[in-house]
Parts: sequence; structure tokens; C-alpha cells
Amino acid sequence: MADGFGQIGFLDVERSLTERSWRMRSADPATVRLLRARLGVSEPFARALAARAADEPEAYLNPTLKAQFPDPSCFAGMDQAARLLVDAVEAGTRVAVFADYDVDGAASAAQLVRWFRAMGRELAIYVPDRMKEGYGPSPAAFARLQAEGAQLVVTVDCGAAAHDALEAAAAMALPVVVIDHHMMRDGEAPPCAALVNPNQPSCISDQGVLAAAGVTFVLLAALNREARARGLFEGRAEPDIRQWLDLAAMGAICDVTKLVGFNRALAALGLKVMSAWGNAGLKALLEVAGATGPATVFHAGFILGPRINAGGRIGRSDLGARLLSTDDPQEARALAEELDALNVARKDVERQAFDEAVRRIERESNFDPEAPVLVVAGDDWNPGVVGIVAGRLRERYRRPAVVIGVDPVTGVAKGSGRSQPGVNLGRAIQAAYDAGLLMSGGGHAMAAGLTMRVEHLPELRAFLAERLQAESAIAIAADALEIDALAAPGAAGRALWEDYQQLAPFGPGAPEPTFALANVRAEYAKAMKGGHVRCTLIDGAGAKMRAIAWRAEDTPLGQRLLAGGGALHVAGRLKPDDWQGRSAVELEIEDAADPRQSDNFLG
Repeated sequence: MADGFGQIGFLDVERSLTERSWRMRSADPATVRLLRARLGVSEPFARALAARAADEPEAYLNPTLKAQFPDPSCFAGMDQAARLLVDAVEAGTRVAVFADYDVDGAASAAQLVRWFRAMGRELAIYVPDRMKEGYGPSPAAFARLQAEGAQLVVTVDCGAAAHDALEAAAAMALPVVVIDHHMMRDGEAPPCAALVNPNQPSCISDQGVLAAAGVTFVLLAALNREARARGLFEGRAEPDIRQWLDLAAMGAICDVTKLVGFNRALAALGLKVMSAWGNAGLKALLEVAGATGPATVFHAGFILGPRINAGGRIGRSDLGARLLSTDDPQEARALAEELDALNVARKDVERQAFDEAVRRIERESNFDPEAPVLVVAGDDWNPGVVGIVAGRLRERYRRPAVVIGVDPVTGVAKGSGRSQPGVNLGRAIQAAYDAGLLMSGGGHAMAAGLTMRVEHLPELRAFLAERLQAESAIAIAADALEIDALAAPGAAGRALWEDYQQLAPFGPGAPEPTFALANVRAEYAKAMKGGHVRCTLIDGAGAKMRAIAWRAEDTPLGQRLLAGGGALHVAGRLKPDDWQGRSAVELEIEDAADPRQSDNFLG
């Protein structure tokens, strides 16, 4: 059907240049009519809102902590953790925070450091070296912390699966409080003084989508409540935890969590707090990156986040936590400059690993389109970039990817995987560990990490292929590009973009609106540094729109744009275009299809 509402696909696209069908994002017509009447919005906007938040549209548009903040006590272990930490404040106990080396770990650690500082106490920060120590706590790290004077350790964004390390801590009489969010199995609670993890089987909080920074933010509320009950704020200002919402938002966005419910409120309100740039570290990093303006998901996820992560990936692992914890502008500037330089180096390391991974996939396996998962390994691939490379492979081939770096001297391989919606990669990696194929492994549905002996690589590849076959087949069949509205170059202007910005922040569970342009020509196309393709889209009336397809040069999509020729249906997201003072929009191209082809596909 030409109107795009039939079952054969939006704009009749059954198979696009990225091998997907297109469909209109589903929305209940009655809800659309109700929202139009209640909110006075256009039909396309009401449809987009209904597709995302049919039950609570007002809360989706204007989330608040008051309406959505969960009772901290509903988190298993939260009250015990709060009691132990406030005990430490009162007793002057020396506390160290043990953090993961990514943004979520750094943001979690910084929240605790800042709360303790407001209470007149300083926390020591320990972040393991990714190359030398690997992920998470170890007996050696706990022994080192105790030797340096720590009497209590709080792990953030790690620890829930560190049984050996926590048993060692218990043996040395070092109490540990674990704040985590990674998936856990029944009966695997580690031996620790307190465990707070919404994804532990005994937790009834229903907040499993939170990043560790979100769990930590709830812990701050529990700490205030416990300290208030003990009278610790008599003569002392109670810490206003709302000032640290920017840190909670950094974890939620950079850990790619689902932006729904309370987690959406953290992200939305955290971006508003971030926009004041009151955190010295975030402000310095923004300035070093040459960015400006109110904070958005793009700022957090693509400007600030990669730079904070760079320390843990190829540099000093504690740089991010130190940056987010400091109040000294000069220290913040120095740390930001170091992280910015490391990020430049990280891009080179990542690009080399990605190019080699693509060569290996397409040379050694000739890319089996039926493969449920890609597993690729290479000698000396930096463990700090394998996760990024896995994410880019997942985008390119549209299936789960696991990328493994092998130390040829020791034979130990460390890898990271990224998955497609509907394929639980973390569960499969955990199963591989249970089967004895891994030295360690686990994670989330969408991301996982592992350590293994290289000789088990063929077995792991076969194990994951068999384990994920059914899930992957269903996910690939359901892999379609969902379109929110049909637009035209002449009508898709700044006002349209601003209208749909009411649906921000965007992320998993809160998808950014996707617009389709029908029967446009791609002209003046050129390849840019980094493999991006820029072009101008022109419709039959001569209306034009600038557009760009990221990292598309060597893909069927990019090659078709560069070739020019006949009309295309093009889909993507609107972005502001302020180049040289103009106030316009451009299209970030996600996909395209050739309407002249019977199956809408050019190979």
C-alpha cells in the first residue's frame, strides 16, 4: 500500500539497503485521538508520543523525581548499606570506594565522594588497571587497600560476581559494601557486608534498568534519611543530592540503559542540572572538547563520555573518577586535557582494531548472513577498545558481535560483546562460563565481557552460535526500521525538529523520532574523513536538505548515496544545522531504499 500503513511496509519498503523492512511505529489510534484533544498537539506528534508513553504521556514529557523516586527501602540491602556507611561517617572509619573504570563507575564513585565530603569525610578512590588487573575487585586489590589503611570498601558498578575477591576480603576482616547493577543468578549472592543490586533475585524494587550511578543516587537518598534519623544534620546542612543529578544522568546515558520511568527522570533532570555546568570536571571537559550549549544526550554520550572512558581504556584508569570528583578548576582542566589527548589516541587504536576485525570477518568467514553471532579475535587488540569495536560491528552487520583481544605471550584473551534487541548476550556468556569455556564472564542482555584461554576460542564460537540461534533468528526477523512520520525537505525545518524535542531525552526505551523522505535524489555526495558520506537530498519540487550518513562509505548505503542516480526513499533523524550561523536542520541518514526495485533492495 502506497500510504505506508499496510502490512507490506512503510512506503512499500520490504528490504532496504541495510536489509531491513520499514514500518510505521505502532500507536493505538484511540490514544492518538485522546492525546490530540488533551494536549492540543499535531496528529504526527500525538502518534509519536502514544508510541512511547501511552499510559503516562505527561510524565514522559515532564518527568519529576517527586512522582517517580522509589522508596530506597524497596531495594534489597539498601537499608543495611546506609547504616554501615553512616556508621563509618560517625566513627571516622577510613572508607575507600572501588570503582569500575567506565563512566558509570566514575559517576557512581564521584557521587559517594561528594556526599562523604559534604559530611566532612574524604573517600579514597581505587580503580583497577584494565590491562594489569582486569575487571572488578580482586584479592590483591582488597589486600592493597587494607594495607593502605582502608577499614571499609564500597564497590560501585562491580562486585556482585566477585565471589573469590569478597571471600578473601572476609578472610582478612575487611567489610565490603557492594553497589552494582549487573545481572545475577539465583543463589549467587556474594559474601559481603551489604549488597545493593536491583538485578539480584531477591530485590523487589523493579528498578533493574538503572545504571550503577542511578542505584548510587538512590543510596544517597537512603544515606540522607539514615543520617537525618540519627540527628546528624543538627547544625549541619543536609546534602542536597539533586545537585549530583548530572552524575546520575551520565551513568544512565553512557551505560546505554533504558530511559523509562524513574531512570528517564534521572536522565532528563540530570541533563538540566548538567546544563549549568556546575561540576568542575564536566565543565573543563566540555571546554577542552570545544563544545558549548545546554547539555543533551549527545553531549553526555558522544562528547563527554568517550573522553571520560579514555582513561580506563588506554590510560590511567582513575582519571575519570578523579575528574568528576574534583572541585578544583585547575586540577579539572589538567585532567580534562589528559583525557582529551587519550581519547585521540583511543580513536586510532579503535580504528585499527575495527578495520582488522572487518577484514578477518569478511576474509575468513566470508560473512555468513545466517550466523547468529559474530566472534572475532586478534592478537594484541587493546582490551580497552574491544567493546567499542564490537558495537560498531553490531551496527554494521546487525547481529550480536563479540570481539576478543589475545595476549600471544600468555594465551589469555579478553573480550567484550554487544547485542541486538531480543538477544540476551550476557546470559549466553554466563552460560559459557558455567560450561567451563571461560575464566570469567557475564554482563547484561545487551553487553557482556569475558576472559578466557585462547585455545577455547573455537569451542566458544560454536557454543554461542548454538546458544543464540533461536533468539537471533527471531530478532533478525523482527529487525525493522520504525518510522514516526513522513516528511519532505521543504517542510522538515527547524520548527519540526524543535517540536519533537519535547520527546527528549532519547535512548533505549525512548527512541529518537525517525522521519522518512520519499522519492528524493542524493546529489553532491562526497566521502569525508572517517568514512562518512555527506550529500544533499532534493525532492521533485526542488526542495533541498543537507544530510550525512555516518561511517557508511564502504557499505551498500554509502555506495548508493555516492553513486547518485535515481530517486530513493531515505530515513533518518533530524539534527540541528547551525553551520555558519544558519538555523536549519540536516538529516542523519539511518537507511535508504530504492523504490524502483521490486524488492526495494540494491546489493
